[in-house]
Amino acid sequence: MPSVCFCFEVHQPCRLRPYGFFDMGARKDYEDRELNRSIIRKVAETCYLPMNALLLELIERHQGRLRLSFSLSGTVIDQLEAYAPEALEGFKALARTGCVEFLDEPDNHGLAFLFSEEEFRATVRRHRERMYRLFGQQPRAFHNTELIYNNDVAQMAEHMGYSVILSESPGYMLGWRSPHFVYRPQSCPGMKLMLKSSSLSDDIARRFSDRSWVSYPLMADTFASWLHRVKGNGEVINLFMNYETFGEHQGADTGIFDFMRALPDQILKDPEFNFLTVSEAADRYGSYAALDVPYHVSQEGDLYPWLGNDMQKDAFRALCECQGLVNYLDDEELTGIWRKLQTADHLYYMSTPRTSGGRAHPALSPYRTPLEAYTNFMNILADLRIRLVAKSNQ
Repeated sequence: MPSVCFCFEVHQPCRLRPYGFFDMGARKDYEDRELNRSIIRKVAETCYLPMNALLLELIERHQGRLRLSFSLSGTVIDQLEAYAPEALEGFKALARTGCVEFLDEPDNHGLAFLFSEEEFRATVRRHRERMYRLFGQQPRAFHNTELIYNNDVAQMAEHMGYSVILSESPGYMLGWRSPHFVYRPQSCPGMKLMLKSSSLSDDIARRFSDRSWVSYPLMADTFASWLHRVKGNGEVINLFMNYETFGEHQGADTGIFDFMRALPDQILKDPEFNFLTVSEAADRYGSYAALDVPYHVSQEGDLYPWLGNDMQKDAFRALCECQGLVNYLDDEELTGIWRKLQTADHLYYMSTPRTSGGRAHPALSPYRTPLEAYTNFMNILADLRIRLVAKSNQ
């Protein structure tokens, strides 16, 4: 009986205000609160509120047979609490159905696993505490920032008590294997590894409104038939995607909500199919094989979008170098600022094309150029460092 696992990543970074050289030492407000408020309100109205209501309707209609997983970053929770509390209430309503699982991730959507297991553990613990406070859940499954995964990430997650971890599934990692089975990390025999069904996920998240796509317009019965073909060749179909796919990246006028409203019925037309949360699927199915992944994989392929050029590497190195002072001072405010600056989006805004024919600049960046993103970030980081040094000398 093949199981379909929907897992939605909900994330919005805290965007930084324009911060010039002469602001250093004069301004301590680094966030662009008005921009953050306007963006989270817009996304709440186009995506979170209507999609939460739709999923609640579908769960009730199918009497609990529709089961879902979510991963909400701490940065989006901060903004929902401040600017769109009604959207956060929608997620709480989904939690109360008993049909929705919430996963853990680094609270700040950061890359601490690359430089400090201590810092990684601290951000994950903070997220775990939020999940219990907000949704009454103690997650067993872990979703790393941007689905970044390798053997080391699996071991760190296992050491923190997680029994399930998610990963992207690039072809070079899988070889001849299929993503439609449960695996286990090479070095973690007691842990389950759930792989994103990348092509099927991207059919919804990236190609749904592409008029040049051969399968446009995608209808629910067509997509369900593609899932049904997995029967006999797999046990799980992991549809992992950004929640903002619904209503924001794919606007309501594309028919994305109508598609999602019809999809569960179409999938369940085959009585051998069901829906499970990520952890439920990991419990139901045994490990097909062990996967050895010594290199980093991500939903962007590798780490290049965050650490692919000299600006990104310089910014990341400067950010990491603050750890000693931050830990020494143990100041709640300054630690919180430093952790918000770790959010991977800030490095992503500095990304440049891998080749001359590549993506020119992240489409969702608030900056005109990667250099502007780097300069603004480094000015803020320099001011933070001045404050850390000043306090350490008191």
